Amino acid sequence: MTGLAGSSVVVTGAGSGIGRSAALRFAKEGARVVVADLNADGAKATVDEIEAAGGTAVAVVGDLSEQTVVDQVVAAAVDTFGGLDVLVNNAGIMDRMTAAGDVTDAEWERVLRINLTAPFQLTRAALPHMLAKGKGAIVNTASEAGLRGSASGTAYTVSKHGVVGLTKSIAIMYRDSGIRANAIAPGGTATNISASMGGMPEGYGPTVIGAYMGNVGRVADADEQAAAIVFLASDAASNINGVVLPVDNGWAAV
Repeated sequence: MTGLAGSSVVVTGAGSGIGRSAALRFAKEGARVVVADLNADGAKATVDEIEAAGGTAVAVVGDLSEQTVVDQVVAAAVDTFGGLDVLVNNAGIMDRMTAAGDVTDAEWERVLRINLTAPFQLTRAALPHMLAKGKGAIVNTASEAGLRGSASGTAYTVSKHGVVGLTKSIAIMYRDSGIRANAIAPGGTATNISASMGGMPEGYGPTVIGAYMGNVGRVADADEQAAAIVFLASDAASNINGVVLPVDNGWAAV
């Protein structure tokens, strides 16, 4: 990819799954990477792998639902690498496939806080540094659930529709400032995000959603999603802005 060598990149949720694969790919392209994750061991493992391959990375560990952690992530890029060129808002959690009538306040608030509010706050914190440079790329991890109502429970679906709206709003409001915002919409992907779901409830949500899951098709590898993220962040995608790219083996076309 072009334009990534020497750049400063933040990847959230980079301790595992899609985020880890993206961090490794950015480092391979010569980017310096801030590896942000809630899991200290996962973040360290990603940094260690990058450094073992001759790359440069630093870990920031914390819960992105806290504003102080958001500030630490952006500060790590600016203070350590001299700025911020690429922000990948990838960290996310699943809901419990709960239908609207069964969603608790706690589930709603936690899912929206991590999946939508944290990307917004990270973007808000990153924008002044990108504006100062007159360029920047933001890539958000949305979901098939951001394109349809049948790919997850209510809280997750709403959060990912919000990520789609956030992406498009940033794209149009900052395009004349040299900043691009795009998103991927993964279909079924082999990651550990299901660990965030907790016990599955019985009832309407899982029963209804399950009827639609036969259209998922082949489950993707995390690196296939990461490849799309790195492409959208690179100069190879210099005229791509405001796009939500399904990376789903055609699920969105069904």
